[in-house]
Amino acid sequence: MLDANVKNQLKTYLQNLKHPVELVVSADDSKKSNEIKSLTQDIVDCSSLVTSSEKQDKRTPSLRVINPQLGTNITFAGLPMGHEFTSLVLALLHSGGHPIKLADDVIEQIRDLPGEYHFETYVSLSCQTCPEVIQALNMMAAINPNITNVMIDGALFQQEVESRNIMSVPSVYLNGEPFSVGAISVAEILNKLDKNSASRKAEQLNAKSVFDVLVVGGGPAGASAAIYAARKGLNTGIVADKFGGQVAETVGIENFISVSKTEGPKLVANLENHVHDYDVDVMDNQRAVKLTANRLFDLELENGAKLQGKTVLLATGARWREMNVPGEKEYRGKGVAYCPHCDGPLFKGKRVAVIGGGNSGIEAAIDLAGIVEHVTVLEFDSKLRADEVLQRKAKSMGNITIITQAQTTQVTGDGQRVTGLTYTNRQTGDSHQVELAGIFVQIGLVPNTEWLKGVVELTPRGEIIVDERGQTSIPGVFAAGDVTNTPYKQIIIAMGSGATASLGAFDYLIRHSDEQGEQAA
Repeated sequence: MLDANVKNQLKTYLQNLKHPVELVVSADDSKKSNEIKSLTQDIVDCSSLVTSSEKQDKRTPSLRVINPQLGTNITFAGLPMGHEFTSLVLALLHSGGHPIKLADDVIEQIRDLPGEYHFETYVSLSCQTCPEVIQALNMMAAINPNITNVMIDGALFQQEVESRNIMSVPSVYLNGEPFSVGAISVAEILNKLDKNSASRKAEQLNAKSVFDVLVVGGGPAGASAAIYAARKGLNTGIVADKFGGQVAETVGIENFISVSKTEGPKLVANLENHVHDYDVDVMDNQRAVKLTANRLFDLELENGAKLQGKTVLLATGARWREMNVPGEKEYRGKGVAYCPHCDGPLFKGKRVAVIGGGNSGIEAAIDLAGIVEHVTVLEFDSKLRADEVLQRKAKSMGNITIITQAQTTQVTGDGQRVTGLTYTNRQTGDSHQVELAGIFVQIGLVPNTEWLKGVVELTPRGEIIVDERGQTSIPGVFAAGDVTNTPYKQIIIAMGSGATASLGAFDYLIRHSDEQGEQAA
């Protein structure tokens, strides 16, 4: 199942096992079952501490990873390859006693949770976000035997997906009831399970000292800014709702200079590791809601905590733009999706639409065409805006229809899921109905600046206006990345602007050190 190179790497990883791990395979005569059995044997061959057995489980094929000492239980229903192979390797290591990279107080909080928590997490193996959720829940399951998690490959267990009306991944169920959809971290999970968690975290944040540079946002711009500030010896903090931002949902990255090809999650992991190489206070899973500009800047968070900075650097990035038509919000996660790589496999053999004819829209259509029955691309303009090479590829595929001058006016459904959409031909004014099971919205990004209206100067599109040093309309407040009015939204440009804004903040602090010091005193 595994090639020689991967087996050698796995053998090296499994040398970190401290105690035995048991693998339990549930299999039948299917091809996937044979592949799981082959994978299991490869793992057993890599370490004398790993043993295997077979036993019929609720879902077949599946593979359970058990710590016999603690009785912990982590299950993979389906073949955990692709992006989930890392989840399997980590499950083996954590079940075998290798240290889990969580703070001691978080591990203690997980261990002390009362009651039983049985998670079921539906994924697609092409999803970039799913492994983060699987690994978060698996870590919790490796710590507390009263917590279990089952990764379920939605493409393999389609009947189960249909019965639960799952149309977006990752979809998490807890004790048989819906728990969450989309990215969720260990901290966010604990906030939902432990009602006092958020207030305790707020108390900890309130006790922090004044930062020289307080970065808001953990994407490429925020990470770059924090590194540059820390290298200058400044007391630096990062407040991030989600480390990595939009990059975490990016599949292939081939224009990051000096790196021929990488993937979003890998780049995010490298960014986070690089930030942790320096003395940066990373406060993740925290959402900023208010900025007050005084001689020191006050940043209020959603949980009620307040932080202070001598300078603030805004790098909150952007999110997928919505169509804002009737039915979109009602059917979000029930057929309306924004990540074709994540949710595409759930629409295997069905008819879908892609809204948007730019690069992201046509790339989505090409990817989906290999999975679904048919893709209809709806472009508002009179022509596609995607690169010519992408247009040629899309037009050469037999199951992609491209409609220009199409204005989507409504998403239709049966109350449970999407059944189609309505669009108007902008040239004739005629209205048309298209029957389909899924709609993938790819119409660009909108900056995350709603909470900054009336605070800093924004463009009509909501972007923060900055000067050549990254400074906003308020002295001492800087901004970088996709949230600003930079004309090109690219990872490498965001990193550069993060460095520029950070150096701008350093220069500001030098010139205002006396008055800042007096205020802090």
